[in-house]
Amino acid sequence: MTATTTALSLVGDEQVLRTAALLRPDDDPAVVAARAAWSALVEPGDGVAGALIAACGPVHALELALSDSAALPDLGDPRAVSEARARWLPRAHPGAVVDALRGCHEVGARMLLPGDPEWPDMLEDLGPHAPLVLWARGEPDTLGAARTVSIVGARAATPYGESVAAELAGDLAADGTVVVSGGAYGIDGAAHRAALGAGGPTVAFLAGGVDRSYPIGHQQLFDRIRRSGTVISEVPCGGAPTKWRFLQRNRLIAAVGLATVVVEAGWRSGSLNTAGHASSLGRPLGAVPGPVTSAASAGCHRLLREFDAVCVTTAEEVRELWGGGGGSSSAGASAADPDRRRLLDALSGRTPLSPEELARRTGLPLERVRGLLGMLGLEGRVQRTEAGWTAQTKV
Repeated sequence: MTATTTALSLVGDEQVLRTAALLRPDDDPAVVAARAAWSALVEPGDGVAGALIAACGPVHALELALSDSAALPDLGDPRAVSEARARWLPRAHPGAVVDALRGCHEVGARMLLPGDPEWPDMLEDLGPHAPLVLWARGEPDTLGAARTVSIVGARAATPYGESVAAELAGDLAADGTVVVSGGAYGIDGAAHRAALGAGGPTVAFLAGGVDRSYPIGHQQLFDRIRRSGTVISEVPCGGAPTKWRFLQRNRLIAAVGLATVVVEAGWRSGSLNTAGHASSLGRPLGAVPGPVTSAASAGCHRLLREFDAVCVTTAEEVRELWGGGGGSSSAGASAADPDRRRLLDALSGRTPLSPEELARRTGLPLERVRGLLGMLGLEGRVQRTEAGWTAQTKV
């Protein structure tokens, strides 16, 4: 079978198309099949695949990617494309695409694509490294919440760390903030359980498929999360949670939060990887201090000393990371925050404007505009429509 034939079979195979139509009956099955194929072909965060799809669309990009004779658009590095093709081609089997789609359907999961109402817009800040598709179980609209905070930390957490994580997550969830974490033992699990205990939704990003519970000891926790929140992954059902995928998963946790808080972390903790992603995306970064004699807090102290993390000890201080602190009126908050004032001045009461247009008009970073719009929406000062955002009142 040639590379070109393989590419065509992935989107044209009758069983693939039938399964795609079953999963998303209102969409073009070829596009659904192509997205599922990409999910099976590439590892999370593959920037070559992301750039190719952005340039050509998922279906045509797939045909180009698996055809040795096709002329590719200029992606800046021909060698990178050649190496990517070598990675993708061994995985180009219709059966893998069918398994991804069927596995999703069998466990009652949903396949989320860019442009869906439930798709987290802040993931687009990852550029070509943004996920190509998300597989979700539970309530995917949780991801579209106006306020989300990512709370991460060590698996081998101390009682101190788990207590602080629970206090922060519980207080934040009680006022409607969605707590995002990675579903692992230690700090992650404490944050998820506290959010659920406060009656708030929580989101767990997994490194493997959503059809399996990893770690297995958190199976009941994942069941609880799915009832009111979301368990989500960019790896299709059946995918194993490898070390590489854990590191790539961290970029999603950092991207969807208005801020990232590291509660407890060792000197080389994987949580520092999440913190690095948050910093590179321009997201506010907080760290909880611990005893200077505790190895479990050495990573947090490192973030405070070397990476300009903000010291946080309470939920109120976490809210302040994204300008969501309480205790003052909306007018007072607007006066104190020039970014809010600038955004409100740019909004129109009649003409809807997209976050991208507002970022252009204000000169503010896009992620800052999105975060402020979410907060202003909760205050009733702006309204979101299908066409964009408008001001509710003249200010």
